[in-house]
Amino acid sequence: MKYPIAIWMLAIGAFAIGMTEFVIMGLLPNIARDFDVSVSQAGQLITGYALGVAIGGPIIVMLTIKWNRKYLLLALMTIFIIGNFAASFSPSYGFMMTSRIITSLAHGSFFGIGSILAASMVKPEKRASAMALMFMGLSMSNILGVPFGTLIGQNFGWPMTFIIISIIGALALIGIIIFVPMQKETVKSSVLNELKILKEKRLWLTLAVTLFGFSSVFAYFTYISTVLIDVSHVQENLISYLLIIFGVGVTLGNIVGGKLADWNLNKALKIIFSVFILYFILLYFVQMNGLLMVAGIFFFGLIGFSMSPSLQYKSTLISQDAPTLASTLNQSAFNLGNALGAFIGGVVVTNLPVASLSLVAPILTAIGLIFLFINVAVEKKESMKMS
Repeated sequence: MKYPIAIWMLAIGAFAIGMTEFVIMGLLPNIARDFDVSVSQAGQLITGYALGVAIGGPIIVMLTIKWNRKYLLLALMTIFIIGNFAASFSPSYGFMMTSRIITSLAHGSFFGIGSILAASMVKPEKRASAMALMFMGLSMSNILGVPFGTLIGQNFGWPMTFIIISIIGALALIGIIIFVPMQKETVKSSVLNELKILKEKRLWLTLAVTLFGFSSVFAYFTYISTVLIDVSHVQENLISYLLIIFGVGVTLGNIVGGKLADWNLNKALKIIFSVFILYFILLYFVQMNGLLMVAGIFFFGLIGFSMSPSLQYKSTLISQDAPTLASTLNQSAFNLGNALGAFIGGVVVTNLPVASLSLVAPILTAIGLIFLFINVAVEKKESMKMS
């Protein structure tokens, strides 16, 4: 096998976590009806989760800094299983929100630590690809997990969806126990060591690149159903099939992005960001035709998600002494980017024609590209100082 089985086990964990984050979008009307709240109130369950990831991830990393990484992964998966199991028995909206926030605490740290572990199991030239393989679990959760979870929720009630997610989480837990090696820490982490990284200019520039670069994906994707119905004139019952095509693009994007990051990290990001900005302009015209949008949504997923392995890998290179906090903060930046993108998209959809979303969204990636150029310049300056 090209990659260790352990990385595939981490990918199953990523699949379960991605499913719990995104499946709720397809179940909002059912949850709103059962708890007697509005759909927009039920939508706050998504916001609560995203904020839990953004704020909780770095805090958990700091509290568990002395822990062995494998033990920490096992603890995080246990929290995840309990949180989802609790969600399935929620008697009220408040209880559901609490269980969502508890579940979200596992998210940022799992990806932060899991990606470092995945990279450490392969040769240096394969590290970005190993991370991409783990993140492929997240992509697959969009293709298979979300449609499957929505289907289960609509036919057997949404609590059953969360029970199934708990079972997938338990499978990942068993896989991690058996296959993930117990590694000796090469660099002893300490809270002070990890916190030192907060003084690094490169860290904040990298986080800004992630936050803005990726936020355009969610600015457009959050309202993809509205775009497909109102702009592309696609029948509502065909949307789930188009989302599967989008998911295939996302998965391929992860693989291509991993290979590009292994080739040349900063060059790869410059190319992806530039192509994505130009693609958004082309998408403005493509989205007017339902048939063309089949290819349109595929390439949107492919190009948009090809940046995520590079962005995650970039965060682990900032400091060899404190990779965990940097990697987890990058997950926070992804989630804040998702929230920013969804917010900007909402403002556009409310005040402008829906079609103009593809002209406003790339402005965010353009800001990310500016930060990337500044970041590269700072890196060059620092490496010249060191030599």
